[in-house]
Amino acid sequence: MNNPRLAQRYAKSLIDISKEMGQLEAVFNDIGFMEKVVKSSKEFLVMLNSPVIPGDKKYKVIAAVMGDRISNITDAFIRLLCKKNRENNLPGIITAFKKQYNVLKGIHTATLTTAMPVSDALIGEFESMIKAASDVKHLQLQRKVDESLIGGFVLEMEGKLVDASISRDLNDVRKQFESNEYMHRLR
Repeated sequence: MNNPRLAQRYAKSLIDISKEMGQLEAVFNDIGFMEKVVKSSKEFLVMLNSPVIPGDKKYKVIAAVMGDRISNITDAFIRLLCKKNRENNLPGIITAFKKQYNVLKGIHTATLTTAMPVSDALIGEFESMIKAASDVKHLQLQRKVDESLIGGFVLEMEGKLVDASISRDLNDVRKQFESNEYMHRLR
């Protein structure tokens, strides 16, 4: 069950305790690993959401999957989630943790969507232009490919969108033809 407020509270608690213990970077790496596991395995996600499987069994499965790749703080956190029957909120907690970590570290995220994969050099140019146009010092530029754009790009950052795609241009031209005022006067 998706509960964003609960996820934010648990994520903040995990950040606070990991900062207090001087393990913030280790826990951040653990969160990244857990995110990969959650995204790569539908069965794992189904197991987390199953009301039939008891929390202690879920913890054993999670511990077996994670192995010794996570820190003691993250392991204790997962144990607490399972004890309180909140393990189904783990994907939301992971997302909230990453957002709060980025805010804490001053890292801004942007998404660049193109019609075809772009080179690392072009990504570097985009990052340079974004940093020059704003006060952003640390930027994570995520790449997406959407062939329906035909060409160009769509850049989304902090609620702002720059759509310089061919599909948008074609759509704008279509709308101009549909609302052509001169055609109505001829009829």
